[in-house]
Amino acid sequence: MTTKPIRLGIDVGGTNTDAVLMSGTQLLASHKSFTSEDVRSGVITCVRELLAQSSITASQIKAIMIGTTQFVNAFVQRKHLERVCVIRAAAPKTDGIPPLAGWPADLRDWLAEGHIVSGGSFYDGNEYAELDVEDIARIAKQQSMDGIRSFAISASFAPVRPDMEKRAGDAVKSVVPDAKITLSSEVGDIGLLDRENAAIINASLANLSQGVVASLQDAFAAMSIDAPVLFSQNDGTLISADVARRFPVLTCSAGPTNSLRGAAFLTGLEDAVIVDIGGTTTDIGFLIKGFPRETTTPNMIGGVRTNLRMPDLLSLPLGGGTIVRGDKTAIKLGPDSVGHRLNQDGLVFGGDVLTTTDIAVASGHARLGDPSRLGSVNPEHVAAANDGIHLKIEDSIDQMRVSGTHMPVVLVGGGHILVSRELRGASQVVRPDHADVANAIGAAITKVSGRVNRIFDFQKNGREKSLKQARQEAFDAALANGAVPESVELVDLIELPMQYIDTGSAQVKARAVGDLELTHLEGGQHG
Repeated sequence: MTTKPIRLGIDVGGTNTDAVLMSGTQLLASHKSFTSEDVRSGVITCVRELLAQSSITASQIKAIMIGTTQFVNAFVQRKHLERVCVIRAAAPKTDGIPPLAGWPADLRDWLAEGHIVSGGSFYDGNEYAELDVEDIARIAKQQSMDGIRSFAISASFAPVRPDMEKRAGDAVKSVVPDAKITLSSEVGDIGLLDRENAAIINASLANLSQGVVASLQDAFAAMSIDAPVLFSQNDGTLISADVARRFPVLTCSAGPTNSLRGAAFLTGLEDAVIVDIGGTTTDIGFLIKGFPRETTTPNMIGGVRTNLRMPDLLSLPLGGGTIVRGDKTAIKLGPDSVGHRLNQDGLVFGGDVLTTTDIAVASGHARLGDPSRLGSVNPEHVAAANDGIHLKIEDSIDQMRVSGTHMPVVLVGGGHILVSRELRGASQVVRPDHADVANAIGAAITKVSGRVNRIFDFQKNGREKSLKQARQEAFDAALANGAVPESVELVDLIELPMQYIDTGSAQVKARAVGDLELTHLEGGQHG
């Protein structure tokens, strides 16, 4: 009989939906099934299987944590996107590069239309031009007549002066009351263009996010699970369903992030290389102090450059469903995959396609399907394919290194069976129990966070005082988001001198995380 609150962790991927029930650090049940087209029915199937496996009832579940790649997949595949009006309040300083510059043509030509109006501030928050609310209202009204209801608003140094974007949003609402508005200061970093791009991506997903979140909430209601629904975001911490509905772009890398966090939980390792092998791709990332190492460079989403908080990941087209072609002299792995049709198309499952899973079975280190169907596969072909699989992973790990230090490599994901031997450069290879549902475990154990990301004047306030203030603000934000006070710890403190602006100023990023206070959560599907 468990005494700690029970959490339901779910990871909805493009191929599989994984789910676990956990109480504290105890895994009560797990299940993996293929993701359904409508998402909802696949989740219901998974959860009902969990409840059937365990002695847990729906009423005992106190919190639901979800990681999903549905939103980023939609943007990458150009599906279910909404047209966007972009309003940049920054003239006359930023008219050299218009909104949507550098975007792929297939998106730029129909997804959004950009406008630049008077407004903006300097790095210290002082305005250099008055916000032209009348022009904003005129643009919004005209765009609404063309059927546009989604708006992305940006301004120079908006993270320092978010009020300017808020006033611009109010101007839009004054003429388009049902407008869905994304403010760049709520989704991106200091840099204007990359932050603006993130806001546009988010705005294009406004309708989809409302539908997906509502569908998932309805699924839990249909199973009589009356518990708050929380979503994993890119940095490995939680946001409410309402925040996920408003800011789907914050969840676009939740799947790989959950796998990294799940790997840390399953192994107890805080510093390691995580190799997450799925059905179609392998994601490689680094754990630092138990959390994913974040990228320090701009990241690309569907061909669009952003500065979102993202884990530093390398993805390669290699998974359990990857198609194997050629022979021992010229082996070719993918890049295409049979994906969720592996259990129909793979040789060991009665199909006619040679996959990497068949290679793993033929090698004798995986037991799946019917090995007798592999009699015609040449052993030298199998050996060459095995060498190719390991070489791809080893080379990719080397690309991700920032030092020559050998670190443990943790294998997770349903395709971890592809690795059958030690990996070059690894101090050890760890294959934990329940590795195939590490992503769902990562969702279930996700913590809450508080962040600070703004410019401090070291000359005026002093460096130590400024850093102390940043730490305290991060702690306070974590507590406000529902963290258990005694569990909160600082995991990141980064200072970046703003040398191109003022030698006495620095951008300070601080992040504090803590365990979610489940006993204080209210039930219900409102998020």
